Amino acid sequence: MGECEGAEEYRCWEELLPDALGLIFRNLPLQEVLTVVPRVCKSWGRVVAGPYCWQEIDIEEWSQQQSKPEQIGRMVELLVGRSGGSCRRISVSGLPCDPLLAFIGDHARALRALEIPRSEISDSVVETVAPRLANVTFLDISSCTKIGARALEAFGQHCKSLVGLRRVMHPIDLADKECQHDEARAIARSMPKLRHLEVGYMLIATEAVAEILRHCRDLKFLDLRGCWAVDDKLLRERHPGLRVLGPRVEDCYENTYWEECSDYSDDSDSIYSWEFMDDVDGYYAVGSDDEAIWDDGQGLENLEVRFYGGGFSESFAGFDWPPSP
Repeated sequence: MGECEGAEEYRCWEELLPDALGLIFRNLPLQEVLTVVPRVCKSWGRVVAGPYCWQEIDIEEWSQQQSKPEQIGRMVELLVGRSGGSCRRISVSGLPCDPLLAFIGDHARALRALEIPRSEISDSVVETVAPRLANVTFLDISSCTKIGARALEAFGQHCKSLVGLRRVMHPIDLADKECQHDEARAIARSMPKLRHLEVGYMLIATEAVAEILRHCRDLKFLDLRGCWAVDDKLLRERHPGLRVLGPRVEDCYENTYWEECSDYSDDSDSIYSWEFMDDVDGYYAVGSDDEAIWDDGQGLENLEVRFYGGGFSESFAGFDWPPSP
């Protein structure tokens, strides 16, 4: 590498434009991008330290396997920080504390998709951070048991372009609740542009769903799996153009419908911040924080950053649904 004399028809790898290198590095496992690529040469190290590789961050599978919440926090801060404000999608399971959501709100204001299932966030922090997430169009707050109607209303009021919401629960999450009609009302009154809604296993009845449909007139897809108190036949009669899944649970469902109704796109004229991090030449020394993240005794061979073109891959995994009663 670097020896290009006598081969004028070829360009040296290190001379590629940073954004082109970033596109290439996105196809590598995240562990290699953080710990191997930066050692190849200084130009590659600068690319990895900049925002080129970090516009879409998917560490959900990795975060589900972590037993130390502080590891999740360190990874989120590292990758979001490197995005330089250009991150458009974050997918991480189990944010362990309110400050991490505040960090995302401060450093990822261009965010279009926020997927934080099973996170330990509160209503109060959502009310504080939601105004900074005005560009979000898709939100996944499944099994976030410490938030309720207040958080949903805050997201709806400030995320004016929200067209997709996933608020899927597990029956264990709802052991202490009698109903979630207040959450259904918050969705109905604050999210009128919804086109895709997943409320599997929420404790809601037909009347609550009917209120959502009265206010969310653009809704095309509704996931009601496990919502046993909902009369889906009545809904289908009143809304023949609506695609309804459930309440009966038959098998694992892979939803590809989101791509048809999402307005999330990679606009070529989008403006990003391409400022490099300071002092990147010495940032990747052996034993740096990048490598410390992997030193928790767990293998991360399957960790990867996923990138999507014009929509989301909605293969829904991570829940073991109980059988229909």
